[in-house]
Amino acid sequence: MATREQVDELKAKLAAQRRELLAAARSLSREDTLRVPVDAEGEEQWTALEQLAHLCEMERSYDAWILRALHEDNRDLSGTTVPPVDIPIEAANGYTVDDLVDALILERRYTEGIIDAIPADDFDRTAVSPVFGQLTIMQWARSFYRHDRQHTAQIQGRKSDYQPNFKTREPNQRKARLDLVARRGVPPGR
Repeated sequence: MATREQVDELKAKLAAQRRELLAAARSLSREDTLRVPVDAEGEEQWTALEQLAHLCEMERSYDAWILRALHEDNRDLSGTTVPPVDIPIEAANGYTVDDLVDALILERRYTEGIIDAIPADDFDRTAVSPVFGQLTIMQWARSFYRHDRQHTAQIQGRKSDYQPNFKTREPNQRKARLDLVARRGVPPGR
């Protein structure tokens, strides 16, 4: 069972890492928000704006996974329906940092509400993801600030000291998004 101290530590880390992410994003010039690193691969090829949009989408996914885990222990998360965000990755470069920061703030408020409503013993409930394997709700919740840390580093143009622990090989999410957009015929930007 999670202790009050563990939940408080979780909330403090969520807030601190999100502040660092938002400060990094706000420090960028418009030109910097659209820059693509030259030798990067996968997610690191995204612009800073695309990375912020990705964080919005993943926050919403993590929220959906946590909510499913609350209803059934050891829940299989494949096929979880996640409501779309207002600014998808493929449209992110048509928006400003302020637009995406506002979206991230709203997503985080929702996440904080979920976390505040979870009884301490439910943080031990589990869910199974095809990509990450079996995790407790506490582990899912810690993923929020770790994911922020990873993308803060990428936005700052440095290698992150955190890399997700994928059950299988890391999926190339950038390529998958480009393929999806090509199939849909969605133009980038607004």
